[in-house]
Amino acid sequence: MKVAILIHSDPKSGTEEALGRVFNGLAVAHDLKQKNEEVRIQFIGTGTRWLAELSKADHPVHELFEGLRDKIDGASSACSDAFGAAEDVKNSGFELLTGNALPGTSGLPSIADLMADGYQVLVY
Repeated sequence: MKVAILIHSDPKSGTEEALGRVFNGLAVAHDLKQKNEEVRIQFIGTGTRWLAELSKADHPVHELFEGLRDKIDGASSACSDAFGAAEDVKNSGFELLTGNALPGTSGLPSIADLMADGYQVLVY
């Protein structure tokens, strides 16, 4: 099984729903990792803001996040630019993803490439 998890929820919304979405997305990734399945995580849209938040040691999802660091590809470059997260992504030690060279942007991850490589895509 090959699964790509895309995190879109926005930590700035301050809602339980946003926290629930990132938590559940990472919980699915954890489950897959424990079962030795292939899993990748990408942060897209306003979800690019999560990398800085989850890197904080006092965040309630920090421990889960740290245990999945090796499964995180990074964050959308264009989305990180648009939502003011590019520096935070870099400072958190993650890559800015640019596989989809969308004109007028710094690039986004290529979901088409994930699908072509046989990944099931889950969105949180």
